[in-house]
Amino acid sequence: MDLSVVVPTLNGRDRLAACLDALAAHAPAAELVVVNGPSADGTTGMVRDRDDVDVLVETSDRTVNVARNAGIEVATGDAIAIVDYDNRIGESWLAAAVNGLDHGDVVTGPVRAESADGESEAADAHDERTEDAPEHRTIAGRDVTYFAGGNVVFRRETLRDLDGFDEYLHTGGARDVAHRLAGTGHDVVWEPGLHVSKERPTRTAADGGRESRDWGWKYRALTYRLLKNYGIHPTVFGRTATHAATDAAAVARDVVRGEATPSGWVGHGRDVVYGIATGSSNGMIARAKDRSPARNPNGISKRADRAVAKYDQRNE
Repeated sequence: MDLSVVVPTLNGRDRLAACLDALAAHAPAAELVVVNGPSADGTTGMVRDRDDVDVLVETSDRTVNVARNAGIEVATGDAIAIVDYDNRIGESWLAAAVNGLDHGDVVTGPVRAESADGESEAADAHDERTEDAPEHRTIAGRDVTYFAGGNVVFRRETLRDLDGFDEYLHTGGARDVAHRLAGTGHDVVWEPGLHVSKERPTRTAADGGRESRDWGWKYRALTYRLLKNYGIHPTVFGRTATHAATDAAAVARDVVRGEATPSGWVGHGRDVVYGIATGSSNGMIARAKDRSPARNPNGISKRADRAVAKYDQRNE
């Protein structure tokens, strides 16, 4: 198996260096592609000083799905992995990737966060599965297996069938791909050995916690991907309403405990309503634009201007 590993990064130089060190140690033969957003922390110089990075792609876009597609576009392996810059693969990762692709089209595994004392616990990330088993859902009769967006390996032809990630989405790109994988009949395999460790993020919250999550984009992405993939269906509205009710109750409890403010709770509601309205409209437009099984009107093939610079050691 010829493996390419795509590592999207943005202002994470030190954590990226640790990620690259782990890849060099445990997957030394893999083609390594780093896609750097408009970082301002010296990432470019650090990557160019390394001799184990085959391609560095510089982009002007901060969206992770654009970075993922930019890396997929230049990768040459018949298997393509995506590893987040703050994830570090383990010794069993490569063997698990090979074994998983013998049984399916996509392989994923657990993401574990490291606490200050070195203990591991489930990571908290909107676009990742972090438990010791995959998450499954049946939506409109379709069996969907979700995967970790920063710890996944695809067959090259699978990404071709999907046309990569949907660049409309600022969050939830991996979950959108999971719906489309189910719709096109591709299998997602869970391999416990395909595990990565992740530095636990430090979250800050202002205005009663409103900045701890972009509620508008959460619901914009949710309704967009559901309507794009399933159209107008009772399950779509049921899932959206369930998410909204659960989140409203959780924030209300925070208000009661003094961990959020009433004005923040009202602001959350406004963001949710706007996100649902915007995502619903754009999701139906996207469904009309791409009626193919890929359901991706904003994929790799739709543009050619992602990279503003490219440093390719394969040609040197």
